[in-house]
Amino acid sequence: MNGNEHSTSPDSEDDVAPDLSTDGWPEKFARATVRRGRPPVARPKVSTTIRLSQDVIGHFKAGGRGWQTRIDEALRDWIGKRGNA
Repeated sequence: MNGNEHSTSPDSEDDVAPDLSTDGWPEKFARATVRRGRPPVARPKVSTTIRLSQDVIGHFKAGGRGWQTRIDEALRDWIGKRGNA
């Protein structure tokens, strides 16, 4: 066995998972808090569809991950410069 392979033998020294069939585990699972998804935020973003020019999308995507957030920031900046009019 090379360094990339793991033993599937139940007698393995690396077997540290508890036996979930023993007493007590069903009660622990019943009391466990289930958390799924992202945590709630005060002002969640809204999913929408918007048509933008290819060069605009290309510019923001060229910056890597977070391009949608950068578009959001650019629009907020534009709104701030124009005021509430």
